[in-house]
Amino acid sequence: MSKKQLRRTALVAVLLTAVTTATAQGAVSATAEASTARPSAAAPSAVSGIEDDVARSLAVSLADAGWRSQVRSAALASAQVDVQALAARAATPSGRALIPAVREADRRIAAAKGLAASTGSLLRVRLGDASMREDLTGEAVPLVAAAPADDAAETITAYDSQGRAHTLDARDVPQRPVYVVDIDVSKALAAGLGVLRAEFAKHGVATPRPQARQAAGGWWSTRVTSVELADDEEPWVKGDAEVYTLVTGFGLDGKVRVDTVDMPYLNSDGVVYYPNQILVNWSNYKYNLADAVMMEDDGDTNYQALAQALTTALLTITDQGAYIPLVNAVLSAIPTSWWTDDPDYVDSWYTLARSDSGRRNGAAGNGWMTVEPYFVEQF
Repeated sequence: MSKKQLRRTALVAVLLTAVTTATAQGAVSATAEASTARPSAAAPSAVSGIEDDVARSLAVSLADAGWRSQVRSAALASAQVDVQALAARAATPSGRALIPAVREADRRIAAAKGLAASTGSLLRVRLGDASMREDLTGEAVPLVAAAPADDAAETITAYDSQGRAHTLDARDVPQRPVYVVDIDVSKALAAGLGVLRAEFAKHGVATPRPQARQAAGGWWSTRVTSVELADDEEPWVKGDAEVYTLVTGFGLDGKVRVDTVDMPYLNSDGVVYYPNQILVNWSNYKYNLADAVMMEDDGDTNYQALAQALTTALLTITDQGAYIPLVNAVLSAIPTSWWTDDPDYVDSWYTLARSDSGRRNGAAGNGWMTVEPYFVEQF
């Protein structure tokens, strides 16, 4: 079972459990309202379509031996190459001819992801697999493919220098070198989390904590000492995903609060990481409990739409004088179509307490983390 299928199955189980065990009417009604607003059909991936257009154009441009040599040198020297910058440095007309199309593609991708045009270039090109390096000789004319949005893809489309499409197996690395057009998900995620924070603050879902709480000599937190995600097979053509976590609970003002936590180190499944990263700042929360929903961005996340969907759902939930689990409300707020592409649901953790210490398994069974209470002292 692929990662996408595993998470989709796990999501159904988590949502069913959340609905049947919810103890507060407000949380259940908010989840139901959010669910009815979700589309029933999967929307095509706008970002993947743009990447595919650029992949074909880049493939055709590689008919120029001089430009092909320049791309080869860049791909061997770096794990990912800025396509717009590479075209701007082109020594031949074939490379420079890509500049207008690539600039327009970067602009369209930023818009599709709900990011400002000032985000800059996002398109990157990389060698599909490290094993291809020895075959990337000066005589080789690589194929060019766009990174697939779907982790469960069985085939991918790559283009040759004549613009002809070739179908490649997504699981078996081809003998011929392949360039992959993708986006810089690290850059996109940093900009996207800024969009989320701004939107949450705008709607009062992430208000600053009062100065009185900050001046108590420090604050208690929950720190992640180790974390691992399940090891599931992915296509060779996929690059690293960028993982982030939405921490939810009730703020000191009694409103639902969401804090975003970037986890840029979580690049590979099946690897144990030891980040010693602060996950929850308890001075932000009214109750001694919070939830965490871990997500990953493989490329297609529209952060503006995600922020609006979350705030619309969460603002309907009111403080009932007791802690209400919010994981189900967060998951139900995300449109159905997004589960076929991005953002991917990774796992969720219910009722994290300030005193928690030791291993906590995710509700979806796709990951675990060990946590500990940690007091952050002021200077």
